[in-house]
Amino acid sequence: MNIFEAVLLGAVEGVTEFLPISSTGHLTILEKLLGYEIDSPDITAFTAIIQSGAVFATVWFLRRDIARIVPAWVKGLFSKEARKDPDWRFGWAVILGSIPIGIIGLAFQDTIETTLRSLWFVAGALILWSGVMAFADHAATQVRHEDDTTWKDTLIIGTAQCLALIPGVSRSGATMSAGLLRDFDRVTVTKLSFFLSIPALLGATVLQIHDEAGNIAEGVGWVNTLTATIVSFVVALGAVTWLLRYIAKHSYAIFIAYRVVLGALLIVLLATDTIAAK
Repeated sequence: MNIFEAVLLGAVEGVTEFLPISSTGHLTILEKLLGYEIDSPDITAFTAIIQSGAVFATVWFLRRDIARIVPAWVKGLFSKEARKDPDWRFGWAVILGSIPIGIIGLAFQDTIETTLRSLWFVAGALILWSGVMAFADHAATQVRHEDDTTWKDTLIIGTAQCLALIPGVSRSGATMSAGLLRDFDRVTVTKLSFFLSIPALLGATVLQIHDEAGNIAEGVGWVNTLTATIVSFVVALGAVTWLLRYIAKHSYAIFIAYRVVLGALLIVLLATDTIAAK
């Protein structure tokens, strides 16, 4: 990997991480087009680690909310009165909603990093999940807001997040769809998706650094990995801001259409042997 490719991959990650179009799917397609073995340990680790750049962008974007929620949660551990604060409940809701993907991710790590890296899975997931997104976008009443969030909501949304372990589904697409089906408004489900991404993606980053540090050093290289992570952070700052403004006034239709077109194009390329599945 050269530095230009690292910057390109980091930029793609930053743009796509919080849009419901699957950042892992896009990275997998691009990595294949650049000639990499998409299921090799260093590439799968690289793909997971550079997502932390987008996560840190989210932390920065939500810094005021986090600075309010974390102290409220800590106070609630020691004070019964503090547990009446909605931020105490929201903190627990995010924690509980983050548990399912940790369990499923560890249990099926080998399958996720090998079998599911096939571009056939990416193409199928892009198209099939678009149907779920379209249904959720149409059926949602959007009568509930951030203050209505409960642990049950985030547990359901967090369980849906597990589907994003299949490249092409999209973590944000899965969580947003589940949130809409819980009748939250689009801005609220988008912010919930941001919050749930923090422990999920940072956990994946720590795991990959621990397990694959040597493979990264011998493969794509740490300089390229850190470069891509920094680029994803910078680009994601703009993408997060844009997405919330866009979602406040529009449906997910443009993202659904894009997913279907990309999935169909990928199927054509695979069926004609223009590109290999792995």
